Amino acid sequence: MIRVGISGYGNLGRGVEAALTLCPDMELTAVFTRRDPKTLQITTPGVPVAAEAEAAAYADRIDVMILCGGSATDLPKQGPVYAKLFNTIDSFDTHARIPEYYASMDEALQSSGHIGIISVGWDPGLFSLNRMMAGAILPDGDDYTFWGRGVSQGHSDAIRRIPGVVDAKQYTVPVESAVAAVRAGENPTLTARQKHLRECWVVAEEGADRAEIERHIVTMPNYFDEYDTTVHFISLEELRRDHSGMPHGGFVIRSGKTAQGEACTVEYSLKLGSNPQFTASVIVAYARAAARLAASGETGARTVFDIAPALLSPKSPEELRRTML
Repeated sequence: MIRVGISGYGNLGRGVEAALTLCPDMELTAVFTRRDPKTLQITTPGVPVAAEAEAAAYADRIDVMILCGGSATDLPKQGPVYAKLFNTIDSFDTHARIPEYYASMDEALQSSGHIGIISVGWDPGLFSLNRMMAGAILPDGDDYTFWGRGVSQGHSDAIRRIPGVVDAKQYTVPVESAVAAVRAGENPTLTARQKHLRECWVVAEEGADRAEIERHIVTMPNYFDEYDTTVHFISLEELRRDHSGMPHGGFVIRSGKTAQGEACTVEYSLKLGSNPQFTASVIVAYARAAARLAASGETGARTVFDIAPALLSPKSPEELRRTML
């Protein structure tokens, strides 16, 4: 059995715990939290919940530690610390900082003799793989990535921080005409505004200036100012009733031509009922790969580009060849 630890028990950590129940070759060993462990109720019977500071005591009892902290402030600090003690998996998703994060994790993992796979999920992650593979197959072409229709947790949080906002959900929505043009092989040059819309569902405090809240949203740099953004004000009851889920998904499309000029389109799409639960499922599959690589003596940081697909599956190579090749 592959013994797994979870650090952080938010949406992603709970998703990892659930995903492990579908893996007969893996078991949850412990959950670590920055909260008071006595206040945390997990669903797996008999599994201890411990303070994050106690993780070192479990170094010999965990084969892979899954890091479920956030990318903005948690993982850059926690990742290298855990890498000194465990083989690790994380979902670091700040694309521009991945090279920097990779370097810090690789240094920690190499020095401790562990292996870690960073930036695991669907983007970065599965979408990254499909962009790479399609580009290698169709070098004469262009990549297009569309996200949604789905809830953007970061954008939703940015709205909630505006004075006068009680709660909010923001949906990223692909522009249908842009998707159609790409699928038709037109290879358009698209701006951010031409690719995605943003829909905001906002609960305002009683008496708050809704016009000012809307102005603040649609002009927010790096979040909404480059997009056509629609703001809907609703009650808290409506938000909880109609927008309590966390769906997401999207498309990766490579539109190109063969060496003899024949048009070809490669498309990969996801439609996710729960973003964190699906991301957790991807992470757990890569945790299996990390355990197998560690058992073979490999060390250092890896990304999804470096992992052989067969390592993700609980099936043997012989069974994969017989049933899936």
